[in-house]
Amino acid sequence: MYPDSISQLLLRIPAILLALTFHEYAHGKVAFLLGDPTAKNQGRLTLNPLAHLDVMGTLLLLVAGFGWAKPVPVNPFFFQTDRRKGMMYVGLAGPLMNLALAYLGAVVLHAFVRFDYGGYWLISFVQVFVFFNVILAVFNLIPIPPLDGSRV
Repeated sequence: MYPDSISQLLLRIPAILLALTFHEYAHGKVAFLLGDPTAKNQGRLTLNPLAHLDVMGTLLLLVAGFGWAKPVPVNPFFFQTDRRKGMMYVGLAGPLMNLALAYLGAVVLHAFVRFDYGGYWLISFVQVFVFFNVILAVFNLIPIPPLDGSRV
């Protein structure tokens, strides 16, 4: 996943930002719906990418194809449900969000190709967006801490 041109890198940056932002937002939103206000109180229940970026993790992701975002803080003691189940739901929220975004992107990509709409850059961006969301979802389901799969 090494960018072989500046243009490819420029396609990847917004795709990565969107994938990571929605992934972390989903964790925070599910935790909030279960009764945990921690993410909201810390300003992390937002779709602002700057709230979720980890500088080193983002740089590595862009350069090496492997990185991370700042994990959304979760306190299961606030959950209005069983804590273990709550953590499972929170853990699944990020990868499920990425799969939903990948599906949505694939539908958009299919429509662009079928109806001959969108130029090279738009189609390339959607392809990268779908790819990163699928990779992020699958990778995060590996059952090794601190990945989401360890909570599922």
